[in-house]
Amino acid sequence: MINFEEELRKFHPSLEVEDAEEAIYNQDLTDMADLVVKVVKESKAPKNME
Repeated sequence: MINFEEELRKFHPSLEVEDAEEAIYNQDLTDMADLVVKVVKESKAPKNME
């Protein structure tokens, strides 16, 4: 039978997951909402006719 308390004492989180999490949170990622706002602003901006 599995001794859950013993298994929990042995558990250590994966360093790879922690490193990945830090890298993801430290990036400035553009999401879909940011892209939509940019497109709308660009479409409303006056166009230079040359």
